[in-house]
Amino acid sequence: MTDVRPDTAAALLSRIAMAQSETRLPSVTAGLVRDGELVWTGARGRFANASGLAPGPNVQYRIGSITKTLTAVLVLQCRDDGLLQLNDAVGKHLPGIAFGDRTVRHLLAHSGGMNAEPEGPWWERNPGVSFDELVAAMDDSHAVGPADRRHHYSNLGYALLAEIVARVRGESWLELVQRRILDPLEMGRTSYFPFGAAAQGYSVHPFSGQLVEEPAYDSGAMAPAGQLWSTVEDLAKYASFWIDPVSEVLSRDTVDEMAAPAAADPREALTASYGLGLRLIAEDPYLLIGHTGSMPGFLAGLFVDRARRIGAVTLGNSTYGQVASLAPELIIMVADREPALAPEWLPEPQLEQGSELLGHWYWGNTPLTMVVSNGVLQLSGAMSCRFTPLGPDLYQGRDGYFAGERLRVIRNGGAVDHLNLATFVLTRTPYGE
Repeated sequence: MTDVRPDTAAALLSRIAMAQSETRLPSVTAGLVRDGELVWTGARGRFANASGLAPGPNVQYRIGSITKTLTAVLVLQCRDDGLLQLNDAVGKHLPGIAFGDRTVRHLLAHSGGMNAEPEGPWWERNPGVSFDELVAAMDDSHAVGPADRRHHYSNLGYALLAEIVARVRGESWLELVQRRILDPLEMGRTSYFPFGAAAQGYSVHPFSGQLVEEPAYDSGAMAPAGQLWSTVEDLAKYASFWIDPVSEVLSRDTVDEMAAPAAADPREALTASYGLGLRLIAEDPYLLIGHTGSMPGFLAGLFVDRARRIGAVTLGNSTYGQVASLAPELIIMVADREPALAPEWLPEPQLEQGSELLGHWYWGNTPLTMVVSNGVLQLSGAMSCRFTPLGPDLYQGRDGYFAGERLRVIRNGGAVDHLNLATFVLTRTPYGE
């Protein structure tokens, strides 16, 4: 399948072939989404399983922590439906639990100072335990630091989030994932256990180069942190959702909220941070959102550039190798090779309110201009902001420094005298003289 230029398709295949060769991947498969369509797929490697299954866009791989993004969607759905608040203490919904003073927001952003893994045998390589057994082993003394100090990844936190969702909805986490995300997005090849064509997880012996089968247990209470299996085709639909949200699942405003930085590692704060269930990668001029994933024998990556409407999915069946990091690379390769056309200019619609504000303004001696851009009132110049009408002579800033602030039209004898933008006075002439 290809809907990118032949030279771009060749470059994408070359990149995944290099990763498969250099990092000894039994198989790797990838897909590229643009404007809501899966426009390219590619695969490399002959060992999706021991029976000679070829990797491809409909073969299931375990997606690891990409599962967390679905758990986060369920949490935000509960918030939007008024069933919880992000600043609720965890203990409000899970009475008596360790870390009960942390908030739902802390767990979503991995900013609560919780330990990364549950106590006991490494959960990824052992049969899962029940939620009660998981909770019994939890202890506040295992905290790695105070809340709100830094981003510290916690698989454990997502097990708690899923239990909160299950309790406020009265359904299991898996039932909710199916009914409220997979079904609306028509992701029919995403599942708790693999079915149909599915890859075997492998590691590669460091010296012999032989394949070693990795286990794939039911993760039990930790499943919301990394259990699910999916395909390139299904995850392409999921990537498209993050670019063009489906209101039945989440509103665009809520997706915007999830994609905003909420926590960061101080060493990486300028280039990487974490939102509410999403990883953010800032590589000027690109801002990518998504998640990586790993479980024994599997690696995965899903990222999108919402501004350029491009997404990439990468799946591989190896414990180690270049798979998750390929997804951002593929996005940037396509964006660089095939930049989007500038949007076609069209005449602006007539404003329902605010046409008398158009034209030149001054903040002191500093010139500003009020124009219409994409049907919205916009101030440009030293102050830049778009405005939404709230009522007669009252507007609210939509972005930039004045996001959320009020713009008031001050009249004198019915005529506009000046504008008050969060106490900044704007006049039609320098200093209003």
